Amino acid sequence: MRFTKAEEYGLFGVYCLAQKNRSVVTPLSEISEEEGIPETFLSKIFQSLSKAGLVRSHRGVRGGFSLARDPSEITVIEVLEIIQGPYHLLKCTKDNEACQKYKGDFCALRELVRMAEQKLVSVFNDHTIADLVHWQEANTATR
Repeated sequence: MRFTKAEEYGLFGVYCLAQKNRSVVTPLSEISEEEGIPETFLSKIFQSLSKAGLVRSHRGVRGGFSLARDPSEITVIEVLEIIQGPYHLLKCTKDNEACQKYKGDFCALRELVRMAEQKLVSVFNDHTIADLVHWQEANTATR
């Protein structure tokens, strides 16, 4: 299992905003530079996040982005699903008919992947962007 670049960049972009005061408007160029993400790609990701109401877009000379909600209210799975849609490791875990081999009948591999998927989604659902910020701060403080 591997995050897409969009998922990875989206998480790092939201994480970057979460490290700042919510009243601060951060230019996209600053987020791009701090996180090492191509600005044009980040712009497309943030359009989706803005459309979904996760971040606020601020126009004008001092424009940029800010979080629309407290980081403790934003789960990791929410960010991922805004960017890529519902989280599934295999097409057939969402749609039995997508299976080429068993044509919708029972498949032991699909059941195993469903179990793994449920646990993975549970971890992403149980942790917020604020958790990531706190973990990073705790790790940085101990060095």
